[in-house]
Order: sequence, then C-alpha cells, then structure tokens
Amino acid sequence: MKRIIPFSKYFLPATVLSGILIVGGLIGFVIKGGFNLGVDFQAGLIQEIQFAPTAFRLSYDGRGNASISFNRNNLYIVVSGSGIEGVTHEFPFSSFGTIDSLMAGFSGIEGLHASRVAPGTTPSRLLLQSAQGNPQLGADPFVVHYLPQDAEPIAIEDVRESLLPLGTVSVQVLGTSAERRFMIRMEDQEIQGGEGISAEKIISTLEAQFGAGGVAVTRADYVGSRFSKQLTDQAGLLMFLTLLLIMIYASIRFKPQFAIGAVLAIAHDALIIVAFVIWTRMEFNTSTIAAILTILGYSINDTIVIFDRIRETSRIYPQDTFENILNRAVTETLSRTIITTITTMLAVLSLFIFTTGSMKDFALALLVGMVSGVYSTIFIASGFVNLWNIHAEKRAKKKLMGVAAVTSKA
Repeated sequence: MKRIIPFSKYFLPATVLSGILIVGGLIGFVIKGGFNLGVDFQAGLIQEIQFAPTAFRLSYDGRGNASISFNRNNLYIVVSGSGIEGVTHEFPFSSFGTIDSLMAGFSGIEGLHASRVAPGTTPSRLLLQSAQGNPQLGADPFVVHYLPQDAEPIAIEDVRESLLPLGTVSVQVLGTSAERRFMIRMEDQEIQGGEGISAEKIISTLEAQFGAGGVAVTRADYVGSRFSKQLTDQAGLLMFLTLLLIMIYASIRFKPQFAIGAVLAIAHDALIIVAFVIWTRMEFNTSTIAAILTILGYSINDTIVIFDRIRETSRIYPQDTFENILNRAVTETLSRTIITTITTMLAVLSLFIFTTGSMKDFALALLVGMVSGVYSTIFIASGFVNLWNIHAEKRAKKKLMGVAAVTSKA
C-alpha cells in the first residue's frame, strides 16, 4: 500500500509562511517606494534607439525638395517641388553593395552632397532606417546609421547609468544583445512642474557617453498620463475578472468552499510574484502581467486536478475522515504534479538562460510562480477546504447536540 503523506499537519505552518512572505511584499512596497515601473506604466517620452555609428551624412541645396527613404533592399532619393517634375532615384543594394558605390551614385544627383564616415567597404544592407519616416534633406546634414557586423553588445546597466542625470528613466532591451536596441522611457516631468523632456536631450546625453553620431532613433512616441493610468487600471481590472471567472467556474464544477480555496491559492501566487518583483526591483511591465496571468492559469489547472481527485477519493472511501481523504488525494497526485512542473520548468529555464531583457524577466517570474503554484495548490487551496470542513463538522455537531438537548427535555 502506498504511504500516505500527512500534508494536513503542515497546513498551519504553510499559512504562517505565506503570510510572512505576503506581508514582506507589502513592507517592501512601502520601503522601496512601490514598483519599479517599466516603460508600459509611466507617462512620458518613449524612444526606441539603436546604438549604431554614422555611415554617412546627406545635405541638399538643389531645386525643390529632396527626401530619403530605404528598406533592406533599396535606398531612394525623391526630388520634387513646385515647377519640378518629381524624380525618384533608386539605389538597389544588389547593385550598390557598398557605401562607396552609394557615394558614387549620389554624385549624379544635382544639389545632393554626401559625406562618408564609415569605411567605404561597409555593406549597404547594414544601413538603418530612421524614425522620421521619409525625412526631408536640407542644409543641416541628415545622418544615416549602420550596424557593424562585429559590434560589441551594450549592457542595459550602462544605458541606465548614462541617463540618470535626466531623472526617472526606464530602459528595456529589445531584440538580441547583438542588435543593441533599447526602449527608453523618460518620466513626464512637465506634469510635476519640472522641465519637459526632449528627444534631442536624450540622444545628446547618450552620445556624450557612447560617442557622437552613434545613436539611431528607430521610433519616438509620447505617452500621456491619461493613457498610462488607463493601462494600469485595465491591468487591475483584468486580474479581478480573472479571479472572478475562476471562482464562477470552480463553484459550478465543485462546492463553494472549493471555489474559494482555488481563488485564495491563485491570489496567493499573484501576491508572491508581486513580492518577488518588488524586492528584486524587476521592472513591472506588461511582461510581468503576462507572467502573473500565465501562472494563474497554471496554478488553477493543478488545483482542479487535485480537487477532482479529492472528490473521487471521497466516493471510494465514504466512511473515511475528510482529512484522510485529502491527504490521500494529494499524495496520489503528487508524482503527477512534480513531473509536470519539472518538465515545464525545464522549458522555462531554457528561456531564462538563452534570452535577455523583458523575456528573461518573464521567464524568471514564471519559475518563481510555478514553485508558488505547486505550493499553494497543496497547502493553501487544500488547507482552506480542510479548514472549512472542520468548521462545518463542528457546526453540525453543535446543531446535533442542540437537537438532542431539546429532545431530552421534551
């Protein structure tokens, strides 16, 4: 006969431990000044930048207007204006494979002046598009950047440190480390009565640290405080609706005490992840919300499996105490829980090891949440159901004793 593990003995110590961790998270929230909000939950200026040196500069003083645009395969110079027939000069990278060949092609456009900075043998396909769309060329040189194939990765910590003089800053890695792409959000100081933030100020600060002409802006947006607050409110509403729907589902499938126990367990998991995020100062962004919601789904699945086994075991052993039934059910599903969790954690661990930035934080939050999910399913959800049953039995005994007392007096 398989040995039954007395999990019920550890329900109270586990509850105390969970209480300490959750209270510790609340204390951390106060001490640390709240969350380390990521770029998704702060009003201000958002820029996606890429550390890439200057390839060449272009200026134009000819007739009409000239603009530049390019993609991975072609570069275009469009000349148009009043009294001028629009002309598009196309430079396919298959034909103009190096910057030197582009310089030679530019010489055929009247009024266009090109100044090469990068080595002439640099492949044209390494050029980067600007966030300015199809910028107009004028007397002020327009800078075209490129990403060297042997470029060294730049640490996110160095980017954050260089921007500290500007005030509150959030930095997030985009893509792989070799791409050297980052999303930067500067808090909107105008709302607080301070000086506004300009995109130029951010770029000049970065170039002072990493070299002039070495920062390309690939996207620039401004997010107002109203939108930021709306996103925060929606995240909270999403969490509440998730808990509500899970409670409705569990109430229909099981008894009300099982539904409450399930909701308490997943709320416990969410609070544990939040406490971890607060104390480690991990950025709280949409990836964190996604990790929490993923863990809620993972935890409730494990909880439903155990609750199903409790219901089946109670039918097989109707004369046994509920505490013994619960211990038996959890023991019988323990191997399944461990194997499933370890298998899933191996995949998430690979994600944590081989990724960077927000994806790495997402994987780390999942790892913490999976451990918490197994723990809460066994000790929080089952513990609450056991506590409910104990009080139900006491109430039944008191009622029976009251009926017996009335009968004996009669």
